Amino acid sequence: MEAQEILKQFNDVWELRHEYAKDWKRRTGGKVVGGMCTYVPEEVLYAADILPVRILGGHEPPSLATPHIFDMWCPFCRDCLNQALKGKYNGYLDGLIEANTCLHMRQTFGAWVIHVPTPWSYWFVMPNAVRSPRAKKFLRGELAEFKKALEEWTGKTITDEDLDRGIDIMNTNRRLMKQVYEFRKEDNPPITGTEAMTMVWASQLMDKREHNELLKQLLEALPKRKLDRDPGVRLMIVGSENDDRPFMEMVESIGGTFVIDDHCTGSRYFWNEVIPDNDRLQAIANRYCDRVPCPNKDWGMEDCSRVRFPHILQLARDYSVQGAILIQQKFCDPHELDIPSLRRYLEGNDIPCYFLEFEVTVPVGQFRIRVEAFIEQILAEELFV
Repeated sequence: MEAQEILKQFNDVWELRHEYAKDWKRRTGGKVVGGMCTYVPEEVLYAADILPVRILGGHEPPSLATPHIFDMWCPFCRDCLNQALKGKYNGYLDGLIEANTCLHMRQTFGAWVIHVPTPWSYWFVMPNAVRSPRAKKFLRGELAEFKKALEEWTGKTITDEDLDRGIDIMNTNRRLMKQVYEFRKEDNPPITGTEAMTMVWASQLMDKREHNELLKQLLEALPKRKLDRDPGVRLMIVGSENDDRPFMEMVESIGGTFVIDDHCTGSRYFWNEVIPDNDRLQAIANRYCDRVPCPNKDWGMEDCSRVRFPHILQLARDYSVQGAILIQQKFCDPHELDIPSLRRYLEGNDIPCYFLEFEVTVPVGQFRIRVEAFIEQILAEELFV
């Protein structure tokens, strides 16, 4: 199969996510559970033969959410609730899981459970102090409670073999997507940043076993793919949840290419694997504490040093980044606190940065002018180096 055809399938899943989930449910008879954060332990859901899907917005004005969530809270959380109140998840979503993420998404979860009929819901207690010496043991206990709750709900006993299967499905998906990302290091990458991130969005919305088969075909096709475009300035995009395809496409049409990203809808979601252990739940707990952290959980116990910042800088160097676009969903508290320090850190290491604040619908025209100026600035400064 040609790379373009495979990439179109990823895009179709992203655009038709509800239709895909309904079809999957018809085909398999299985349960579908929505997850509000990438800290939801999908390994255990796959072990229980449940399809996890990421709850995303629809990039529409969230008018129905206004009575339930403050307008000064992030547009993403309001958009997600708005989609539920419009009935987008009716007819296929069997359950909903919140992973103790930011305050805004917790409010979305609470309002959803009250106002949208959902057969099953679960509050998964993911520790915020992931670097605490007690975090991994604590999380192992929470995973045991989660496994027990799933067994009671589904009537299915989750065995070690089931957990091994769930871990293998997730690890295979992570490994294959990292291999695709390796192609982005090339001088003229055979896959654009928009296409790569759409691939990740699709992985959060479809059965990863089906996604894995498409990834294997994509890895065979990419070496033969040559894009008829000048990659221009090599950019990194970092920040809040981002599935804004029009923005990504706009930037890559005016002289830039996103060669790497750090988002919960991008590399941060899949970068780390579960390291196998005889205690499967402890192995899963270790992964979620050790993974590339969200800024909500990226703080130290003694010296307050950051884990994420050095990781982002290393990505910038590995992918030969010339500039970084830092984005946040408006009113996103974790990233709003994080970005000023991250900007100083990157610029102190010779990575030019530009900040943009996103709403539900992105003003692409205004952003185009600003991004063009940033790209021109990078090119001008490099002339004098």
